[in-house]
Amino acid sequence: MTGTELDAVFQEYDRLAAQADQLFNRVREQYPAEVACKSGCSECCHAAFDLSLVEAMALNRAFNREFDFGIRRSAVLQAASDADRQLTRLKHHYFKQAQQGVSDEEIFTEAAKERVRCPLLGLDDTCLLYEHRPITCRLYGVPTVIHGKAHVCGQCHFQKGASYPTVALDRIQDRLADMSRRIGAVVGSRFRELHRVYVPVSMALTTKYDDAYLGVGAAPREQL
Repeated sequence: MTGTELDAVFQEYDRLAAQADQLFNRVREQYPAEVACKSGCSECCHAAFDLSLVEAMALNRAFNREFDFGIRRSAVLQAASDADRQLTRLKHHYFKQAQQGVSDEEIFTEAAKERVRCPLLGLDDTCLLYEHRPITCRLYGVPTVIHGKAHVCGQCHFQKGASYPTVALDRIQDRLADMSRRIGAVVGSRFRELHRVYVPVSMALTTKYDDAYLGVGAAPREQL
């Protein structure tokens, strides 16, 4: 799906991604000994997280541009399928834990330790779509805070209890949510909660973001 209004949303997303890069580089320049990110380190490429609609669609667009039909594309899609199966098992496990009374904080702490290989992580441990990677990936190596909780990559050397520049992920997520809402409005989606759909990288790659998925046009009639 194209259109100037929709393209404008993705251009705004690209600007936000560039701002995230600037934030990361600023912290790395100030604290070069603490930021351990380097080529070949794939710590952040095994973290399980979900993407907002705008990020998922932007990644899907880049994947379809860069990976034409062939062996490379098939390999990524197979890796995405494998990751989806692992994530499905994990989500089922956490759902059962919640039913048994395990607190959200305990579940989140356990989930943060899980390692799910990103389908875009190449055999040489480099990202196959590095220039189009999600914002979470762009900021993983510097201190961040979301919902009042501070986070930092375990491979980095920031001292616990010390004061460092911290990126407020809540603000970034709010902007992504707003862009996702605008996508629904631009395409005229009949799904009021479309912007609330979050998916992992694996599903973003395999999903077909067509009119049926986005809820464009009249709802299909049920056959009797």
